[in-house]
Amino acid sequence: MLNRLLPLPLFALLTSALSTPQNYTCPQHLYSVQIFSEDPLIIYIAGFLTESEASHLESVSAGRFTSSQIANQSGQQHLASTRTSRSTSLHSDEVVRCIEQRALQFQGYDIPRTHLEPLQAVQYSFGEKYAPHTDWFTSSLQTTPEYGGNRLSSFFVYISTSDDIVGGGTQFPLLDAPRDERWCQFVNCDAGWEDGVTFRPIARNAVYWRNLRGGKGGKARVGDRRTLHSGQPVQRGKKLGMNIWTREGELDGAYRSEVV
Repeated sequence: MLNRLLPLPLFALLTSALSTPQNYTCPQHLYSVQIFSEDPLIIYIAGFLTESEASHLESVSAGRFTSSQIANQSGQQHLASTRTSRSTSLHSDEVVRCIEQRALQFQGYDIPRTHLEPLQAVQYSFGEKYAPHTDWFTSSLQTTPEYGGNRLSSFFVYISTSDDIVGGGTQFPLLDAPRDERWCQFVNCDAGWEDGVTFRPIARNAVYWRNLRGGKGGKARVGDRRTLHSGQPVQRGKKLGMNIWTREGELDGAYRSEVV
């Protein structure tokens, strides 16, 4: 079960507008990519954020976190022991808008900005985690036209991590571990083969994956169970992450962020 998309609060709009840099220009895309898996499609992105973008996200999210929630099959939000992080939605100021545009361009030119959910910052401290889950929904109540259907794709971005962090990786238990040792700079190669794949929490890097498969020949897309993943418990230190979710269709304006 996942957190359900909620309308952006007025507080988020005001605080973001006040912190927006003046005459901001989007930086060049200097990230590098490696395809980790073709089926399901999972791509590792080194340097997805610039240092200044990471600092800005830390600043605009500070003091706004509340306990993360999940939604049941009826779409009702509630606290759960399976998700113990803290999270907040980010309003789309000029810096965030550049990141949104980068995420869209990464996926090609056919996905409009209206398919993006507001970016979500997620904070993990000692012992906090998110148990195995999928980002795509199984309940039709969470995939209605106003929500843009199901979640087509996901980015998990590591905004920042403390120097002493232990744990806190993103684990995909149903993926096969990599064979090439060069992946060990990004993946925990000390884990057992039966544990799947755990991406290390490295600041400013990101993991991208497609949540749904199919959709050709007029057939409906379906959730890919192989994208099951978890936020591993932080054993020491802390991390700040960010979810970027793309829906199949356009979200109602109440669930999208706009520049003020």
